Amino acid sequence: MAISELLTSRNPTTEEVLATFTSATAEQIEQGLSVASRAFRSWRSARFPERAAVLGQVAAQLRQQKSSLAALVTAEMGKPVTEAEAEVDKCAWTCDYYAEHAEAMLVAEPRDSTARESYVEFAPLGVILAIMPWNYPLWQVFRFAAPALLAGNTAILKHASNVPQCALAIAKIFTTSGFPPGVFQTLLAPGAVALQLIDDPRIATVTVTGSEQTGSDIAAAAGRALKKTVLELGGSDPFIVLEDADLDAAVAAGVRARYQNAGQSCIAAKRFLIAESIFTQFQERFVEAVRRLCVGDPMQRETQMGPLARADLRDTLVRQVQESVQQGAVLLTNGAPAPGRGYFFVPTVLGQVTPPMPVAQEEVFGPVAALMRVRSIEEAVRVANESRYGLGATLWTADVDRARRMAWELEAGFVAINGAVASDPRLPFGGVKRSGYGRELAEYGLHEFVNTQTVWIGPARSTGGQKAK
Repeated sequence: MAISELLTSRNPTTEEVLATFTSATAEQIEQGLSVASRAFRSWRSARFPERAAVLGQVAAQLRQQKSSLAALVTAEMGKPVTEAEAEVDKCAWTCDYYAEHAEAMLVAEPRDSTARESYVEFAPLGVILAIMPWNYPLWQVFRFAAPALLAGNTAILKHASNVPQCALAIAKIFTTSGFPPGVFQTLLAPGAVALQLIDDPRIATVTVTGSEQTGSDIAAAAGRALKKTVLELGGSDPFIVLEDADLDAAVAAGVRARYQNAGQSCIAAKRFLIAESIFTQFQERFVEAVRRLCVGDPMQRETQMGPLARADLRDTLVRQVQESVQQGAVLLTNGAPAPGRGYFFVPTVLGQVTPPMPVAQEEVFGPVAALMRVRSIEEAVRVANESRYGLGATLWTADVDRARRMAWELEAGFVAINGAVASDPRLPFGGVKRSGYGRELAEYGLHEFVNTQTVWIGPARSTGGQKAK
């Protein structure tokens, strides 16, 4: 099954190779599947307090190792170290949240029926294959793993090939925190191996965070195998600012929402739809704020934006910007790679953007903002929905009732009003259209990883003369 490949950990700031790893052999993959399958039989029977206790130890380990884990994330994919530290904290918070609340989410629910007694219970599914991305190399893993493992499943992580050290560090934390062998494993392998794994009967379900193309490929393979999938894919999130918005707050939030993590986020604000009456003011303030961003070595605490994670991501941005300019967009800041070593790209703002341009139609996974004028609320909603994606959306207005009505019309899984889209373990998260399906986080995310089982206990009660079908 294994496809021989060398996995390289490369520092995107210096382009230095940090480490190399050989992908797992067929024998190692088979052993991992067997161990995960055996571990499931015992782990599913463990009492919830036992499972919660070890997850609590994971949270403690994350906090104890925050500095070293953040430094690893920064070295391997270029995230500013302050953002990496916040990512570690969020993972720990999510573990604590599920350790405290997941038991209530799994309690059997009594239901009225023709039975003497009937109820719905939530049983674990088995071995979950998790295919995770590099942009939030810790958070993306823990937001699936915390609920899935507490529900009694076991997991095999196939992480992105450019963050193998993060993948191994995560597995080590689960092991040293007291999770039994096989409950959580990291598999170092290229994407083709993950596609092959889906066919294995020991894999019960697949969860994916990644690009639209990756999600499509995984969904096709899972469909042939009749395996459930949860897909959190790309986005081209609109950031709508109406004429009565708090302009200073909207600009500050917009800059963070676009340039955090060098714009490498599925829920980053990407298309800025600004009411015509305030467009010039917003554009001037936004461009000024972007020019003040501190770009540089992500290990320095004052740095606000580091490099892109890979050279090919930078090349894609160059194409998207150049093609959009050729179609009439105007560069308001220098839209080009930064000179010197590292995969840096100058924080870029494009004006006079129209919906057909690449920066409005495609997912722009990097520090490029597209500013667009809208003349009415109806146009703002229409343009926002003129996208094959539907992950998040943001609305800025003093009229919250109007924003509620607009939110109902927006084709997005998450709408933030007077704030930025951000995942929270207490809230369900996911998208519609080409942004995927299913939900992560809160009880909705936990229930994606269980068998919602109906139990009917007879004999039947009288149905008042009606015959059951």
